[in-house]
Amino acid sequence: MADAIRTLTGDQTGLDADDDFSLPGWIYRDADFHDVEREVIFRTSWQIVCHNNDIPNPGDYHTFNFLGESVVVLRGEDGVVRAFHNVCRHRAARLLDGDVGNCGKRIVCPYHAWTYNTEGALTGVPYRKEFPDFRLADYPLLAVEFEIYHGFIFIRLENNGGPSVAQMMAPYEHEIEPYRLEELVPLGRVTMRPRAVNWKNVGDNYSDSLHITVAHPGLTRLFGYGYGLEAKEWVDKMWGYLIDPPSKNLSERFYQKYLPEVPHLPADRQRLWTYFKLWPNQAFDIYPDQIDFMQWIPTSPTESVIREIAYVHPDERREMKAVRYANWRINRQVNIEDKALIERVQQGMNGKAYSTGPLGKNEVSLRSFARRIRSLIPESRLAQAPAAGWKGRRAVPMK
Repeated sequence: MADAIRTLTGDQTGLDADDDFSLPGWIYRDADFHDVEREVIFRTSWQIVCHNNDIPNPGDYHTFNFLGESVVVLRGEDGVVRAFHNVCRHRAARLLDGDVGNCGKRIVCPYHAWTYNTEGALTGVPYRKEFPDFRLADYPLLAVEFEIYHGFIFIRLENNGGPSVAQMMAPYEHEIEPYRLEELVPLGRVTMRPRAVNWKNVGDNYSDSLHITVAHPGLTRLFGYGYGLEAKEWVDKMWGYLIDPPSKNLSERFYQKYLPEVPHLPADRQRLWTYFKLWPNQAFDIYPDQIDFMQWIPTSPTESVIREIAYVHPDERREMKAVRYANWRINRQVNIEDKALIERVQQGMNGKAYSTGPLGKNEVSLRSFARRIRSLIPESRLAQAPAAGWKGRRAVPMK
């Protein structure tokens, strides 16, 4: 297998032999590739859970199910946020239920009533005579690495020495700062939208600028032909400025006309939509009126779920409330269009006819993403899938 994989050429940060081509279709459906991705990409990547203001009070928690792991982000009685595996140290029972809640001053396992405080320490065990040589201090909740970036809480299951979220976003810190993300509050709740596509197809479509004028007439009416795109090492950026000619669509025209001034934003951001896609599977949609996060999570080789929620700065102006509703209507239509597009692509990837396709010189985000996938999983350089079970015969270790 190793002989069939083309090697890197040029310097370590330069182009390689495959740089002008897309990733092969087989990795968008292959079960072995999916298993390798879970270990090599997702267990070591940062994943957004919620915002600080989703858990404002002591005992408030937010759970996150990912790769078969249940993680809970919890605000302790001391006001400090922590992240734990949502698993009892006795018999592995799930401790806290639901997406959100408040556990009060303690967490009690519903199986055997082992009790933990909100700082994660084990404080009580019934039937202590059953455990004669037992020390409570030896069995705290298992901590999960986390990072709070401008109020947003990320977790990482395994640390492989990769950058922090702040380091990933560093090239755009000056652009993020004016939005005062720390002050955001949730608008509604987290929604989960299943998609019958490989997770990579969701991300590829998100950072594909060439389809905007073809498949999204609404965005073209809003931005004209001025949609921008660039790729940094860990983050892609897309953007568009609202144009003045009124759209023929009612929601779009309303948004153009009534979008109010946002006092904390500089003039050049009052009518700017910016999208930041973070490696490997999440993004921030940053509008003057609200900010959304979007996360596409793999659930099988050909299925994923899109997890998202909107956040806003408190604003009681009628025009702001109306504009936020118009924003939702505009992007609901974009989501409908994107769903149809990625399903078309997945149908093609599910067959064996497609191997790879050429990438345009301006498809910089697709090039950057493909380059990283190839560096992490060299089998992705193969035009066709190896025989089933290839992950057990890998020429390079998974970690």
